[in-house]
Amino acid sequence: MVPLADKRYTVGVDFETITYELRDHVATVTLNRPDRLNAFNRQMLADMVAMLDHTDADDDVRAIVVTGAGRGFCAGADLDAGGSTFDSSGEGRSSDSVHRDGGGLLTLRIFESKTPIIAAINGPAVGVGVTMTLPMDIRLASDKARIGFVFSRRGIVPEAASSWFLPRLVGVSQALEWCYAGRVMDAQEAGDGGLVQVVPHDDLLSKAHEIASEIATHAAPVSAALTRQMMWRGLTFDHPMQAHRADSRAIQALGAMADAKEGVESFLEKRDPEWKLKPSTDTPDLFPFVDDPEFS
Repeated sequence: MVPLADKRYTVGVDFETITYELRDHVATVTLNRPDRLNAFNRQMLADMVAMLDHTDADDDVRAIVVTGAGRGFCAGADLDAGGSTFDSSGEGRSSDSVHRDGGGLLTLRIFESKTPIIAAINGPAVGVGVTMTLPMDIRLASDKARIGFVFSRRGIVPEAASSWFLPRLVGVSQALEWCYAGRVMDAQEAGDGGLVQVVPHDDLLSKAHEIASEIATHAAPVSAALTRQMMWRGLTFDHPMQAHRADSRAIQALGAMADAKEGVESFLEKRDPEWKLKPSTDTPDLFPFVDDPEFS
């Protein structure tokens, strides 16, 4: 049997719209509908959520890079249904039931991920093609990429919880300008606005893998998992005391565990650390305690 880390494979599901490759603790996920510029559909939603369920359960995965096949990253929602693309009234719901936006189901799942995620935006990324990247931790964009929050030009509104993510990343004024205008901009404008880091096209994947490899090689996996959650969830805090509570719980919990001892000893002994803890089973759940009234 070929070891998992040495082949392209799918685990637990038949991925129809993405490919998955794990090598040296870095998973490369490629949106794979190149004939449709990797347009997002229900199957891609299912595949991406299944992939994230797998990476959270597989402690051999320490970082994820997401990119697109062919010349695009993701052209947004698949518009095969024409003018009824965004009409959910025919899906068997009563008139007062609430439709769950598919892009939001994906971004909420990304938000919950224990694994650091890097977007490598290799070409056009519009609509859900860009909003799906907002809860990813680092966004790199090719200098040939084109990015657009085009919702107002389609008669709808920003989705995928982007009304929460985008202002926190770039500020509310910049977010509103892009969403009101709905224009497709070049990568440099997105970079100037703080959304992405612009990278020469030919260097995009190597740069993404360089960052992912540094995380996979040097960061204690449980430390990375907990840091990811602390940073993202901290965006909801109303006062730094809540961050102090989370920090204090985290230091207390991890300080008594094996990787803290290994981190210090490997540093003092001038050797590479050998991490023992597993994100799937050893990551403490701090957040029920953030508002603990007994904390002092």
